Amino acid sequence: MARVTYKNIYKIYQNTQSDGSSYPVNAVSDFNLEIKDGELIVLLGPSGCGKTSTMFMVAGLEEITKGELYIDDILVNNVHPKDRGIAMMFHNYALFPFMTAFDNIAFGLKPTALSEYEIKGRVYEVAEILDIACLLDRKPDKLSGGQKQRVALARALVRKNKVVCLDEPLSNLDARLRASMRVELIKLHKKFETTFIYVTHDQDEAMTIADRIVIMRDGFIHQVGTPEELYYSPCNIFVAGFFGTPQMNFLETTLSECDGEIYINLGEVKIKLPEGLADRAGAYIDKRVIAGIRPEDLFSWENVAVEIPHLAVIEANVQVREFIGDRIYFHCESGGFPFNITVLSQFNIKNGVVVGDIIKVGLNPEKIYLFDKETELAI
Repeated sequence: MARVTYKNIYKIYQNTQSDGSSYPVNAVSDFNLEIKDGELIVLLGPSGCGKTSTMFMVAGLEEITKGELYIDDILVNNVHPKDRGIAMMFHNYALFPFMTAFDNIAFGLKPTALSEYEIKGRVYEVAEILDIACLLDRKPDKLSGGQKQRVALARALVRKNKVVCLDEPLSNLDARLRASMRVELIKLHKKFETTFIYVTHDQDEAMTIADRIVIMRDGFIHQVGTPEELYYSPCNIFVAGFFGTPQMNFLETTLSECDGEIYINLGEVKIKLPEGLADRAGAYIDKRVIAGIRPEDLFSWENVAVEIPHLAVIEANVQVREFIGDRIYFHCESGGFPFNITVLSQFNIKNGVVVGDIIKVGLNPEKIYLFDKETELAI
């Protein structure tokens, strides 16, 4: 196991034009992060945000333009990749097609001082853990996508390296196999107790497996925290909108004050803000703000009987209905504001809401988020 520390890391590429001129592109900027010993940390963000470059710099597959990278307390900027104690798994698996699964897994052990007997023992040990011992004599073209993924993962784990880097390892699997392999990865991490650096753009994947998540965009870190911290306490609109399906509803509106209380204005409806949020929003009276609320924090009033202080109820027109099985997504509109609601299917059986219906929507003010319209930071 190992601790990985990024200190003011930059990765700058030169983008060459057709006329031969070039200009610098900052893929990663001022990246500071300490990955704990034995932690499973996920680098999460949209395509092109710099997460793969950030991981490749640990493995030595990308040179660091500026800054310092430490594995434990050793500066590794100029250490050769093979001497860093890093295992790498690519999203396309990168298996040798002419080798059996056994030889693919054992490939990285051949240059070591291990005997053939020891290599065989290690390969079978990790193959048993990953449930591929019966596949070791097969070549990649005789393996399914999930089996190839396990072989590639076995190759990364068999050397018992300090750090394992995983570059979107589940991206080539179908949805059902991805879900099962997420569980397997969690079990493997606990068993091997190795530091994992995991890259993905799938927020569900990140939320499921991560000890902590690093949210990136345009080469910068936006927020670092546990899945729960990022979901319930997003630092800005980007982080808030990145988690959840459907994503958080964002409504541009104003705040008003009456008799010492602060209200958010949603069309003709005024919703009283709870004390803590009202205190933070005091400087935004009569200003435009962005209000956010997650679809699962709205509910069809006819379907659920709840007791919530200062509950707001608004009328909404159902414009689109998406049946997902255990839940239904309603895309609604009220007073010019579009928003989504997530309803458990069992609560919708009685009323059978369809497109075009007018429904009453319950809204808990305690679940409202407010963001500065200019900076997009949470209020």
